[in-house]
Amino acid sequence: MRASPPGCSCQVSDNGTPGVRCGAVVSTAYAVDMSVKSARARVEDVHEPAMAMPYARVEPGSRGNPVYQVGGKSFVFFRNPRADATDPKTGERYADVIVFWVSSESDKQAMVQDPAAPFFTTADFHGHPSVLLRSGRIGELTRGELAEVVQDAWLAQASERGRTTWLAAHAIQ
Repeated sequence: MRASPPGCSCQVSDNGTPGVRCGAVVSTAYAVDMSVKSARARVEDVHEPAMAMPYARVEPGSRGNPVYQVGGKSFVFFRNPRADATDPKTGERYADVIVFWVSSESDKQAMVQDPAAPFFTTADFHGHPSVLLRSGRIGELTRGELAEVVQDAWLAQASERGRTTWLAAHAIQ
């Protein structure tokens, strides 16, 4: 079953390719020019590259939140508010946390320890190969940087064959 991300709807393009419509954009691939890639990222920009990855599916989470999967494994998901991620001043649970898988603990640490990066983790994610990002800070990334994070999340969860095929097709070693 395909669920639509918030503010988006699943569509089928004229050539029969499934895609996600977010506003006026129907994305069936995430090929954009450099001016678009350097623009500030928005929450909608998570959905486009996630759905462009091979065999990606979006499933509804427990509260209808989008969970992007490949081969039955999540690679990006919009999580429900939880007690481990709260506003330090008010104690209110963050309702805007996005989880991205990473390929290694060293990648995770590089992302969360970079003071210029908006990524973080919590004690509940100790030892879990993922980083967290509040959607309210997503604009600190460019669309190109965000697409890379999504692609890397997919690569962390895809099968060996899927990774190899995708990397070869994109001339990445």
